[in-house]
Amino acid sequence: MPPHHKFWPARLPYAITPPATSLWDNLAISARRYPDKPAIVFFGRVLTYAALKQAAERLAARLQAFGVHKGDRVVLNLQNTPQFVIAYFAVLRADAVVVPVNPMNRAEELKHYIADPDAKVAITSADLAGELAAASGALPPGQGLRHLIVTQFTDAFDGNAVGDDAPPSAWRDWLLTHHAPPVLAGAQVHAWKDALAASEPLADSTAGPSDLSVLPYTSGTTGLPKGCMHTHASIMHNAVASGLWAGATAESVVLVVVPMFHITGMVSVMHSNIYAGATMIMMPRWDRELAGRLISRWKVTSFPNIPTMIIDLMASPNLAQFDLSSLKLISGGGAAMPQAVAQRLLETYGLRYTEGYGLTETAAPSHQNPVDRSKQQCLGVPFISVDARIVDPDTLQEVPPGEQGEIVVHGPQVFSGYWKRPDATAAAFFELEGKKFFRTGDLGRMDEEGYFFITDRLKRMINASGFKIWPAEVESLMFRHPAIQEVCIIATRDAYRGESAKAVVVLRLEQRGKVSERDIIDWCRDHMAVYKVPRVVEFVDALPKSGSGKVMWRALQEAET
Repeated sequence: MPPHHKFWPARLPYAITPPATSLWDNLAISARRYPDKPAIVFFGRVLTYAALKQAAERLAARLQAFGVHKGDRVVLNLQNTPQFVIAYFAVLRADAVVVPVNPMNRAEELKHYIADPDAKVAITSADLAGELAAASGALPPGQGLRHLIVTQFTDAFDGNAVGDDAPPSAWRDWLLTHHAPPVLAGAQVHAWKDALAASEPLADSTAGPSDLSVLPYTSGTTGLPKGCMHTHASIMHNAVASGLWAGATAESVVLVVVPMFHITGMVSVMHSNIYAGATMIMMPRWDRELAGRLISRWKVTSFPNIPTMIIDLMASPNLAQFDLSSLKLISGGGAAMPQAVAQRLLETYGLRYTEGYGLTETAAPSHQNPVDRSKQQCLGVPFISVDARIVDPDTLQEVPPGEQGEIVVHGPQVFSGYWKRPDATAAAFFELEGKKFFRTGDLGRMDEEGYFFITDRLKRMINASGFKIWPAEVESLMFRHPAIQEVCIIATRDAYRGESAKAVVVLRLEQRGKVSERDIIDWCRDHMAVYKVPRVVEFVDALPKSGSGKVMWRALQEAET
């Protein structure tokens, strides 16, 4: 018996048999069971399960009218809004594949998310549409979008909302401004309300467990981001298992603020709660005062998050005014929760912060702490149906408990491979004891009780409040700056985010003294997602290099830390 089974939650099986149906069926079944129950609450406006299903079906019919066929990829570039959920399930209902994109990405980054999956249709919000249109317009003829559906935030809520449900005053211009739709050469731009007014017939769905359902992208140590091929079955497993682990029911009320474009928010929050028929109280981005008011107002029972959100909420001067007594579960991942904060949460509210671990490739959790026996700053134990090991990264042989090695994972939620990248797929998997294991690239150890801990990384990556920054991707974007001759991205300590990016830059000779560190940072803000932007820029005369001419980034990193 694996050692962690001694501490396994008594109410849960070690493995499950997920439904052999498509992800769309989860919404359809919940809508039949709970037609009048709130599925989503967004700034006070309630969307029932029946209305959610109907909107998704109408949009699916319009997508089919646009020529979206089974297996086609559709870009979804939205904040946490009801429109995200409607659009996501509309794509599934059309038997197509969702390509979720970080709404912080800029046009230069977005080009890859259109061209690589060969997407011809995208759905976005008006404040982001310009970037998507610019990205499409910059692509060679035939590679851009043909249809762009654009929604306004006020398509989903009443701009005059007041009281605890009202958006923060600082957000009002962002949320209430009506942005004119962009002009996109060679493509049609459609208003959200027009797209949902579809009268076209909706073809029957034929998607099954083995069909591709979602293509989330993940960056890596080299090159551009890679699409992770997830089937209905791989996502279904963790949608069901995450709900079981969290004790989700139709009576659960969940604060949804972790981004749903990200694999954790998508699978362990959106999908698991749609499957359970729970109610999602939705926030488009983080604001501690709004979060406190919504938890109090709607009697939120579950709050998935990243640790910086809890740190921020507990620092609110209004904390004592919030009624957090309804909360039964606070969980998170992506970054370690400081022990002192976790202890305060336990002592003040009786809530144990349960951490987990997973990757885009594993459809969110591959490890999770048992709610009743969690360990702080720990990844947890192998998740439902998961076989996880620690192996020597060179020999790929298992190492004893306590020794450091690479974390590898086998399970039904593991992705099928990287889109159009058979080489990267082959390098990511190996066979052990007749099973196919995925190499996470993270170094860790397993204690005598079967709990896993992160110790280091094989991958070159920066973790900023749970957002993964891949230096190779940032360097590739920065090389386009006309003043930069060479650049190396390393991690620098950040009191709030844990880590941030630092750029060590060699300027072209003719640009030295003419371009400042602030100029470089401002340029980066215009060309990449804000979380990737280096917080620090250091100019040097040369980068350290090996005998073969490779930049010795580790030497720079060690000097920084």
